[in-house]
Order: sequence, then structure tokens, then C-alpha cells
Amino acid sequence: MHDVALEFVDLTLGYESHPAVHHLQASIPRGALVAIVGPNGAGKSTLLKGVAGILAPLAGEIRLQGCARKEIAYLPQIVDMDRSFPISVFDLVSVGLWRELGTLGGLNRQQRQRVSEALAAVGLASFGRRSIGSLSGGQLQRALFARVRLRDAPVILLDEPLTSVDVETAHTLLGVIRQWHAEQRTVLAVLHDIDQVHQHFPHTLLLSRELVAFGPTRESLQPSNLLRARQLTEAFDEHAHACQRHASEAA
Repeated sequence: MHDVALEFVDLTLGYESHPAVHHLQASIPRGALVAIVGPNGAGKSTLLKGVAGILAPLAGEIRLQGCARKEIAYLPQIVDMDRSFPISVFDLVSVGLWRELGTLGGLNRQQRQRVSEALAAVGLASFGRRSIGSLSGGQLQRALFARVRLRDAPVILLDEPLTSVDVETAHTLLGVIRQWHAEQRTVLAVLHDIDQVHQHFPHTLLLSRELVAFGPTRESLQPSNLLRARQLTEAFDEHAHACQRHASEAA
């Protein structure tokens, strides 16, 4: 178990007793770079929320090995962020140091330098004083990656990090992700572009409300598995209150 970062043990996640991910059983190796792929409505974002501790399991559990939940860095979909909040890019990125600073702590010279380096790493060296509301979608995503970079987290969760960004931004962010992988951080990213997954992600978890496949990307994304994933999502009952397995066990 010392080589496992996350373990899903008969995990069921959902909202108001409506299951969205069913009986997931998988172990994520420490330092793995994993794409989470599946049709729309397959439970991909729900799974990340469960790992991040935002959503409690309806059944089963998520086991973290050698990492506390507060050490996990979670980047939600960019559409979930209020861009009208009056904050500068520099201050947004510096939030990545909150574990060091506490609630009211100010930045010292070394920490300000680290924020500047994080901005430079994503191509935003001259953007520190700008308000986040002035940024394009791609620029904001770069800033959010810089914030995650400062977290120095052993486990990183990215929900659709490359959606609606330009080609140059995608290239930059993929470089950051590869660097995290080289540093032996465990990275899980929800993605839709299958070509990007094949090119950059060694492992893929194919999800369609339940586990369809998990392993090397080439094996997980075989056409038969992709077809199975689509069929499962199309057949899913949004109004179901309990899993069939739970119902049969209760009976």
C-alpha cells in the first residue's frame, strides 16, 4: 500500500441520495498522471469533488495514503469562479500560500518572490497588478495553475483544466502538468480531448457512472470500452434512489 496514493473502496457518490458514481473500486498509484474520461454526465466532476472532500460518499470510502485531505490541491472548472471579485492576479495566486500564511498573515520578501516565479512559470510575469476580471479565460486558467503550483501539494485534482483555452495556453498548462508528474505528484485530470489524453496521460480512468476501465491509456480507451461507457450513460436512470446492489442486499 505504500505505493498507493488514493484508494476507492466500493465508492458511491451522489447528490441528495441520487447516486452519480456507483461502486467504484480502484487504486491510484502514487505519482501517477491519470486522465478521467467519460461521456457527459458520467460522474467525472463528482468523483473529484469526493476526493477533495466537498462531497461525502453515499457508501464506501475514499482512502488517502500518506496525505491529509487538506494537502490536496483542487482546481474546479473555471466557469465556477466569480471573476467579478475585486482582486489582483498577484493576490489571487498568493492564496496558494495560505497554509503558510494563516488567515491574516502577510507575504514576506521570499514569498513574494515565489508568487512572481509562479506567475512567470505560466507566462504571466507582467500580469500581477491586473484585476482578474480583465483576464481572458486562458489567462485566468494560467493564474489558477500558478496558485496550485504554490500549494506544493502531493495530490492535484484538475477539473477540465484545458477546456476553452487557446492552443498556446493548453501547451503551457500541459507543460506544468508534466512537471508535476516528473516531481512524483499524483495528478488526476478530467479531460474531454481524447487526442490530448493519448499524447500526454499515461493512465486513464474511464468512467460512466461506474468504472468501465482503468489502466494504461491505450488499453482503457479501446473502442469497445468507449462504446460501453456511452451505453451505460444513456441507460442511466437519473431518478434512481438506490443502487441495484444495495437494493438486492437489503432484500
